Amino acid sequence: MSPDAAMTWPLVSFGAFKLGRNEGAKYPQGYELPDEAAAGRLLNDLLDQGCRAIDTAPAYGLSEERIGRHVSHRRKEFLLTTKVGESFVEGVSTYDFSREAVERSVHQSLKRLKTNVLDLVLIHSPGNDEEVLRQTPVVETLQNFRERGDIRRIGLSGKTPSGAKLALDWADALMVEFHQQNVSHLAVMREAQAAGVVVLVKKGLASGQLDPQSAVEFIAKEASVSSLVLGTLKLENFIAAKRWAENVRAVW
Repeated sequence: MSPDAAMTWPLVSFGAFKLGRNEGAKYPQGYELPDEAAAGRLLNDLLDQGCRAIDTAPAYGLSEERIGRHVSHRRKEFLLTTKVGESFVEGVSTYDFSREAVERSVHQSLKRLKTNVLDLVLIHSPGNDEEVLRQTPVVETLQNFRERGDIRRIGLSGKTPSGAKLALDWADALMVEFHQQNVSHLAVMREAQAAGVVVLVKKGLASGQLDPQSAVEFIAKEASVSSLVLGTLKLENFIAAKRWAENVRAVW
């Protein structure tokens, strides 16, 4: 089972990085990975509290496996995003955007997540966005999966406004960094909104360095934002962020 194809992104999504990985994390404080029982409780509690979208990636360690293990039976309740291009093994990220690597990655994600369709697959760019988009077959490969129905939407999780703008030629969604200290993507975010492209915000709290409430409210006030992807291991943090964001949009 999976959500209806017309289901839209909620204002706050759950980012599942911390669910499966704590190596190489760009957070001011370290953290312990939850055990299996805690991971399962968190995922189910999030869905119980109205979480309707989960973002993960093969590079997020145990994250995909844990999502598949603990909430695949509730698949129709949430939108599911994963990525292609990056692998993280023994503390080191490697990138491969070849056709074979992308096809293998998608098939492995479908298996680990125990689903028959992925709502969104993003290109997990290391930062050389334009080179990845222009000089590798990753876009065409994802388009083929979309045509076959294994993927509903495709897009870019990049690092440069120029890469995001280039992706508007074909993308259904963009994932960009946007917060009080970095508004470099704002123009392309608004261009994406005008084109009907989903805009997902990553690192909205600057990897935990900003005041949570003011950061969330800042993002929610920007009309081009479809969803803030919030990475946390605390249910109460997700609930609070969801409330702050919804309160901002409620007065529009």
